[in-house]
Amino acid sequence: MPVIESRLQAASDTFQANRTGMLALLDQVRTHEARAVAASGASAERFAKRGQLLPRERIALLLDTGAPFLPLASLAGLGQDNPDLVKSVPGGGLISGIGQVSGVRCMVSASDSGIDAGALQPMGLDKQLRVQEIALENKLPYVQLVESAGANLMHYRVQDFVRGGNIFRNLARLSAAGLPVVTVTHGSSTAGGAYQTGLSDYIVMVRDRTRAFLAGPPLLKAATGEIATEEELGGAVMHTHISGLGDYLAEDDRDAIRIARSILGGIDWARNEAPRQFTPPRYDAEDLLGIMPSDGRRPVDMREVIARIADGSEFLEFSEHYGSATVCGHIRLEGHAVGIVTNNGPVDSDGATKATHFIQACCQTRTPIVYLQNITGYMVGRAHEEAGIIKHGAKMIQAVTNASVPQITLHCGASYGAGNYGMCGRGFAPRFCFSWPNARTAVMGGEQAAKTMAIVMEAGMARKGAVDHAKIDAMQQQIVERFDRQMSVFTTSALLLDDGVIDPRDTRAVLAEVLSVCRDADARVPQPMQFSVARP
Repeated sequence: MPVIESRLQAASDTFQANRTGMLALLDQVRTHEARAVAASGASAERFAKRGQLLPRERIALLLDTGAPFLPLASLAGLGQDNPDLVKSVPGGGLISGIGQVSGVRCMVSASDSGIDAGALQPMGLDKQLRVQEIALENKLPYVQLVESAGANLMHYRVQDFVRGGNIFRNLARLSAAGLPVVTVTHGSSTAGGAYQTGLSDYIVMVRDRTRAFLAGPPLLKAATGEIATEEELGGAVMHTHISGLGDYLAEDDRDAIRIARSILGGIDWARNEAPRQFTPPRYDAEDLLGIMPSDGRRPVDMREVIARIADGSEFLEFSEHYGSATVCGHIRLEGHAVGIVTNNGPVDSDGATKATHFIQACCQTRTPIVYLQNITGYMVGRAHEEAGIIKHGAKMIQAVTNASVPQITLHCGASYGAGNYGMCGRGFAPRFCFSWPNARTAVMGGEQAAKTMAIVMEAGMARKGAVDHAKIDAMQQQIVERFDRQMSVFTTSALLLDDGVIDPRDTRAVLAEVLSVCRDADARVPQPMQFSVARP
């Protein structure tokens, strides 16, 4: 395939300014993530006294040494627990990601029990549902390390209680789909959360630490008058010897993790395919820090991004001179054949038609599609309306909606208006969706929204006889501030409108990992059942 000849000027002032801005945003992301690690790690002394490992220590022992681990939704809930982002602890009370356990690629989800005893934080429910959805769609075994105080009753909302049933429904669906659910119950799994343990195919319990019951001793006494200790009511020995809820009795956290690894190692599950042969890109991934401008209105040639993620920087562009602002073409990425759709400007009728054709052609050859979003929207104006931009844009959206191949979305820059939809935004259920730290998502730019409302307000005032320009200016400022705040990746990722914020330099590695996940999923034929595996 043809090689992209980069025209990037890495020594230019513009590049250096872009790089500095990107590194500053990336530093903010890492600072927020580190706050969650530190908050959990602050419990180390208490865990040690109980003979327990911290949640991240458990995950480290569970995962294969040296194998990749892809964290998911690490900024979930940022600013939801505390509007001051400097004090907010993100993560939703869960540590989740895709990694390998005894050679089996799994979805791993662990209660972050170093924080508030593992109670779900704001957006924790949505995060748990999302990782379960990813596991189902990509046919991944589900490994959960449970130690949770349940929902935080100080933030109780009835809608979360009702929606929380989806967690248990999904566990049953995973099992019935032929995807093993392996649970290590390190501590509390009580009330409705007891079903998080109960709806598992393999359950490991820890002596003197596991607690699983529908009603703890205080509630039991209040409801029935019966008196029982926690161990008598729901300890590991009782459940592995009497109730049959537990399958394996571990002596401590390390032993429990050993057993979980043995369970995954003992099932007949196809291991990952051998690495493919490929040629690295010709250009340095470090350059990705300086490509995207902080001002989203400045043009970018997205081929410069493609040149730094494609094998050999080779790109076979599709219909290059037709609808040229919409860039489509084929690459290989660590040996995986991939279709690329990206933007060098708004989508016009020709661009929408080309993208529709290209998406359908990828479906014909079972080629996964990666959308590199840098889109200000679809073209507007009389000429474009006459050219049929609505019907052509609708064709593109239909193609994206009904594509039969894995679609992966990366927010590299702007994602505005219907462009977000046509480029497979979150609402169109891409298999995976990630963002760079500079990504901005909104119905339109803040200034556009402010000017639109200013025109409407001024016309309304004029009809009443007096135009208050000071009031209009104040309104515009409020709109710009509101849009700028909500379009930031620190808001959108906190609300789980992506699966995580990644370092641009890691783009190739992240895409290669999820492409491998998708390929394995499409090739795998699990043994589905009418029902999930029931406890004895």
